[in-house]
Amino acid sequence: MTQQHSSRSTALQTAVGAGTLLLGCLLAWGATSISSEAGYGGVGPNFFPWVVAIVLIVCGVLAILQARTGGFRDLEEGSGDEVAHWKGFIWVSAGLLLNAMLITTIGFILSCALCFVLAVRGFKSSEGKLDLRPMAWLKDLFIGVAVAAPVFWMFTQLLAINLPGLTNTGWL
Repeated sequence: MTQQHSSRSTALQTAVGAGTLLLGCLLAWGATSISSEAGYGGVGPNFFPWVVAIVLIVCGVLAILQARTGGFRDLEEGSGDEVAHWKGFIWVSAGLLLNAMLITTIGFILSCALCFVLAVRGFKSSEGKLDLRPMAWLKDLFIGVAVAAPVFWMFTQLLAINLPGLTNTGWL
């Protein structure tokens, strides 16, 4: 390994650790604005954001230390292509953006199902197996609804957490 490649790898690996550390710090900062009043089981709504923030901060610090003391160890060679698969990235990004844009309009279940359908198109596209037939879209839509509906019902009915629904019944 050349000196230039080694220093570039160290810089990139340090940047990954710094990004993880920054993300943890931002999450911790956001968690300070969430109420800590204990709820069910003595755990308040800010418990999980704090847990995730602390784990990200620890992982970021450890990643930086490892990058600065010889680099990420036992790092396997990447299994993906040398260049990004932009078509797949666009499919998945469209799914995420449409989910965020439509969740309050068409509800949690349908917006998440749409996100699933478009993400499947992106992942299949990256494998060279993109299927645009109507039956493939319909099958993935049913799978997306089958995944999103129980999650929606668990949050709204069992945990009494409000998620955007298509109706005010709490079931759709």
